[in-house]
Amino acid sequence: MTEQSRRRFLARALAAAGALVVAGCERLSESEWFPKVLAAGEKASDAISHLVTSRKSRAQEFAPKDLSPSFRSNGTSEPNNDEYRALAANQFADWRLVVDGMVEKPGRWSLDELRAMPSRTQITRHDCVEGWSAIGKWKGTKLSAILDAVRPAPGARYLVIHCADPMEDDGTELYYESIDLEDAYHPQTILAYELNDAVLPVPNGAPIRLRVERQLGYKHAKYVMRIELVESFAGIRGGKGGYWEDQGYQWYAGI
Repeated sequence: MTEQSRRRFLARALAAAGALVVAGCERLSESEWFPKVLAAGEKASDAISHLVTSRKSRAQEFAPKDLSPSFRSNGTSEPNNDEYRALAANQFADWRLVVDGMVEKPGRWSLDELRAMPSRTQITRHDCVEGWSAIGKWKGTKLSAILDAVRPAPGARYLVIHCADPMEDDGTELYYESIDLEDAYHPQTILAYELNDAVLPVPNGAPIRLRVERQLGYKHAKYVMRIELVESFAGIRGGKGGYWEDQGYQWYAGI
């Protein structure tokens, strides 16, 4: 099976599994035993994925001729958030990326400051659990460079990415995601501020979005506002490490 086939199979499987958990397993999820079975299965899947392929290997990169004619917006196309709208109206001149939590030196960066940091450009394929894929050219700040600046504290294991896009009509629940330090230090993990040699458009996540290329689309958080380093997900929202994970999706969505 080719890498492309594996990714598409995994995307469809996760979409089906997520729909099943959310729509058809509500009673089971309220039992004491079923969540434990799901957790055990996810740990086994993660262990197998580490045996089959190294987390340090790279996602396939493509040539300019392979770019998709357009790169569609997934999920929110314009956050229903007054603070975000004010930032966008000023071309994000007042926006700052906050990085804090379990770090020795919390930091704040403007968009211009991020652009001055070590960057990477890569042409990769985005695979969405909805069943579509697109190839785009991304440029952004290496997340490893930001981590080098803030210096994670001993015990920090995860990065929680807090975003600006509300997931509910009342605006009370904002999108969030997470990755571990291993993926954060991966050379292809960037905070992208350009798409296809142009400033990242709002529908695609401006001013920056996470690109963690070996994982499926719902891990690529858009409209990033803050990155918090933590030891565990205890006390953070649903405790599963992400908005969709709280709904039943797997936390690790890579291959």
